[in-house]
Amino acid sequence: SEVPSEESSYIAYVNFRNNNRRIAMLKEKAVVEVKELEEMNVAYVRHIGPYKGNSKLFEGLFNKLFAWAGPRGLVNFPDSKLMSVYHDDPEITEESKLRVSVCLTVPEDTKVDGDVGMMKMAGGKYAVGRFELQSDQYPEAWNHMVAEWLPESGYQFDDRLCFENYLNNSKEHPEGLCITEIYIPIKPM
Repeated sequence: SEVPSEESSYIAYVNFRNNNRRIAMLKEKAVVEVKELEEMNVAYVRHIGPYKGNSKLFEGLFNKLFAWAGPRGLVNFPDSKLMSVYHDDPEITEESKLRVSVCLTVPEDTKVDGDVGMMKMAGGKYAVGRFELQSDQYPEAWNHMVAEWLPESGYQFDDRLCFENYLNNSKEHPEGLCITEIYIPIKPM
């Protein structure tokens, strides 16, 4: 095997330093609060299989959801929440069986059809982390919530679903950032 050149070692060091700086800035700007949520009704489009880092997949799922919801007058921002719900723990579940649902809050009496389903998101206590992220920083944000904030919080995971709530369209943000809230269901230890 090749011995790394001095230049490639320097580049690796700079990338490592820049990545650590990005993570530190993300944590510095992160705000985590404990909130009580009401139960929500959501219409969803689900994907089963790998999804990590696949922005095209999520874009396609949201486009399908909007194509269904738009003509029905269900896209009412800022009153609507736009979310990705994660049904499985990627550390435990085989990648081919991971389930993610992209969702839009809707009235309880909404009729769904085709690829669009309906479910209730449980209310209760959630840790809510607010982040301004580049599209590749979601793993660091989740890691901050689960591995750093939660162990020191006095709370533990509850058995409800985790989700991300999207507060903007990153294509309209001057720096291309995604303003996102990560919701983790919690209960006292």
